[in-house]
Amino acid sequence: MQNNVQSYGFFCIFARKNVTLWKIFDIMKRFWYFLACVLVCLSVEAQVKYIFYFIGDGMGANQVLMSEMYLADLEGKLGRNQLFMTHMPVAGMCATHSASDPITDSSAAGTTLATGEKTVNGRLGIGVKGDTLTTIAEELKREGWHVGVITTVAIDHATPAAFYAKSKSRNDYYDIGKQLVASDFDLFGGAGFHQPQPSKKDANLYDLAEKAGYAIAGGIQEAEMKRKTSQKLIVLQASDAADRKKECGNFPYAIDRKPEDMTLKELTAFSISYLHDMGGAFFLMVEGGMVDYAGHGRDGAAAIGETIDFDAAIGVAMDFYDKYPDETLILVTADHETGGMTPGNGGHHLDLQILRNQHCSGWVLSDALSAMYKDDKVPGWEQVKALLGEKLGFYREVAITDEEDAELQAAYHRTYEEKGSEVKTLYKDINQLSNTAIAILNKKAHVGWTSYSHTASPVPIFAIGRGAERFSGWHDNTELAPLLLKMAK
Repeated sequence: MQNNVQSYGFFCIFARKNVTLWKIFDIMKRFWYFLACVLVCLSVEAQVKYIFYFIGDGMGANQVLMSEMYLADLEGKLGRNQLFMTHMPVAGMCATHSASDPITDSSAAGTTLATGEKTVNGRLGIGVKGDTLTTIAEELKREGWHVGVITTVAIDHATPAAFYAKSKSRNDYYDIGKQLVASDFDLFGGAGFHQPQPSKKDANLYDLAEKAGYAIAGGIQEAEMKRKTSQKLIVLQASDAADRKKECGNFPYAIDRKPEDMTLKELTAFSISYLHDMGGAFFLMVEGGMVDYAGHGRDGAAAIGETIDFDAAIGVAMDFYDKYPDETLILVTADHETGGMTPGNGGHHLDLQILRNQHCSGWVLSDALSAMYKDDKVPGWEQVKALLGEKLGFYREVAITDEEDAELQAAYHRTYEEKGSEVKTLYKDINQLSNTAIAILNKKAHVGWTSYSHTASPVPIFAIGRGAERFSGWHDNTELAPLLLKMAK
């Protein structure tokens, strides 16, 4: 009997303890469930809300590296002064071939960066089989995001057009412009249309844009005024907005910029403010298009200047990231490399600092030299030498050898005495003397070039923000847009 009583007492004590244990277990289970819910909610709230897609057209790894080395060289330092983009914690590389060629053009590469699908050179937004492709900008716009597309070249040029247009030819500018108007994107910025009105029977694209609800602003000051009365904006250089029949191609090179010219940095700052003030999520594509133009002209000083100028716009986005680090993703890459730009042309020496003596682009130098030929009268060599000294420092800060002098004088005679002797590049014909002078300065700086066109060199990737780690390592350009879209959902 006593043993039974003891057993019963032990059972009661165990039961009471067991009930307490079950209660503790139940409380702990509820706590972890609650914590998991909180974490899920926080994850949803902290989802990427602001996406920046920076595309340096023609910007290979060497354009970035030499820009940093040039900045260090100006201070007498060996090494690099880092750009904003290389301060980002995530870096990678990207292959750029198109569906038709190892070397892509901007329309095929832009299409891939915008859609994640390869296409053949020359097409915009249309796949290999002729299928219509959807861009990340279009997809996010449908989901309620605000969308902006800005550039330093024409707003209907290949890379910006890749985010809103469908065309079998990148050169169908008027039709591409009409698709821009129909896109209903919130903001466009850059140079004006290539073909605002091809003929009198065609409606002017600026008029069509205004009928669709876009306000046309010439410069940042006017954009600030018009943002108060319009929900959709097209922000252009003041001269482009003023002349609605003018065919426009690009911003001036940074090296040629006048105080009144709008910069990509200013346009980017305005775009961020405009889209953010609209409330909700936004996507902004920013193209530094003139890096490519400088590569086509094999103009080292202009290429470095454009890369640094593009990076200044990235710095504005970095300031925004500092305010919203958990909701922002910034991706920087390029569509392809242009020119085969190389830090070194033999030996173990670079003298990038000498490029500081170049005070205008090869384009502007070519125009200035051509303008000296007046009334069928060839300018004297001494007069031309003075201009080369003013624009490039030749015969003054930059010593010219007898061999180089002979080369320049031969180019001088070809320029003024042989019609049709211009060097043809993709965007502008350059006279022989300008081309020779720029080549001599590049050679003295030990900047090498392999092409007047694009190359198949891989391009860099830099990223910061939520999900940035996904862009580390080696990628194909088909992977970038899908990864960005995944981060937005």
